[in-house]
Amino acid sequence: MNSVQVPAGRSVHVPARPRVENDALGWLDGYAADREAAGLRRTLAARRADAPGIDLASNDYLGLSRHPRVVEEAAEAVRVWGAGATGSRLVTGTTELHEAFERDLAGFLGAEAALCFSSGYLANLGVVTALAGRGALVVSDGGSHASLVDACRLSRARIVVVPRGDVGAVRAALADRTEARALVLTDSVYSADGALAPVAALHAAAREAGAVLVVDEAHGLGVRGAGGRGLVHELGLAGAPDLVVTATMSKALGAQGGVVLGPERVRAHLIDAARPFIFDTGLAPAAVAAAGAALAELRDRPGLAAAVLDRARAVAAGVGAPRPTSAVVSLVLGDPDRAVAARDACAAEGVHVGCFRPPSVPEGTSRLRITVRADLTDGEVARAVEVIRRAVA
Repeated sequence: MNSVQVPAGRSVHVPARPRVENDALGWLDGYAADREAAGLRRTLAARRADAPGIDLASNDYLGLSRHPRVVEEAAEAVRVWGAGATGSRLVTGTTELHEAFERDLAGFLGAEAALCFSSGYLANLGVVTALAGRGALVVSDGGSHASLVDACRLSRARIVVVPRGDVGAVRAALADRTEARALVLTDSVYSADGALAPVAALHAAAREAGAVLVVDEAHGLGVRGAGGRGLVHELGLAGAPDLVVTATMSKALGAQGGVVLGPERVRAHLIDAARPFIFDTGLAPAAVAAAGAALAELRDRPGLAAAVLDRARAVAAGVGAPRPTSAVVSLVLGDPDRAVAARDACAAEGVHVGCFRPPSVPEGTSRLRITVRADLTDGEVARAVEVIRRAVA
């Protein structure tokens, strides 16, 4: 018998396989078998453009990914600029669309400047690695997104990971530091369950210690704050000189790409030093145009953010989940197989929900992750509640 450790921390025994000469990737078979036995095997499911049903699985919180204004602006950008950016942002990959969007988003969110990356993941990698490095301390909230976790690993700084939302632990880590520079990292809205991070308290702790707070607003933009300006803006922290915000255009803005917002000197430093910006092909003009159109729609319809929260609370109340503070409704079922079965049962009835299992969430907390859109009708909410309740019963 042999044993392979799976990421969730459990070890499952599988029969030893005959050794194959020069089978350098043979270990993958045992790894896959262990994941299968632990209920953690993942598969891809292609969706059709005309797939029927109610979508409660995507991050299209405002329902703008197919909005006519957004689609038309993206199509026009393809006609004018072509299908791709054609090069890195420092060569040919910066268009007038990129700079206009950066100005508009910075103004909307109350930041001095913004810089687009080709994904939210790369925006987080870029800002942390460029602002940290050897001789720095990075204190990372335990609930931070995987992109911030990977940014820590690449930063070459000393890393201290604190329990999720534990401001006291952050203060203690900063108090013990000997490094000249320090960053504190957190999501504004934790992605797995939609809970709000203690951003104001974290900022106060960072400021007292002369550290910079980096807040990932991926799930806050378009949902929290006046007109969807995010949790940082809601807390009155927008434009703070010691705070940097990252966000993505692939959720509430219904498009693609990532962005870093903060002081102008941070933007200038990222252009000089952020490897995911310097060496990556720029974000396609069509994605920038789509995000810009979605931002204009959000500005024109400031009630969209409140509509998301109203719909989320209606769904949560119907399925017996905790009252949400974002677009994410988290229904913990515990066992990963039960969560998968409930997700599949919902899909069979035309309601598509997310399913989070370890290592995305802690062991024993596998769940349905239900994401709610501003454009859901009352009838769709009622139908979704009915199907979800039946699936988990």
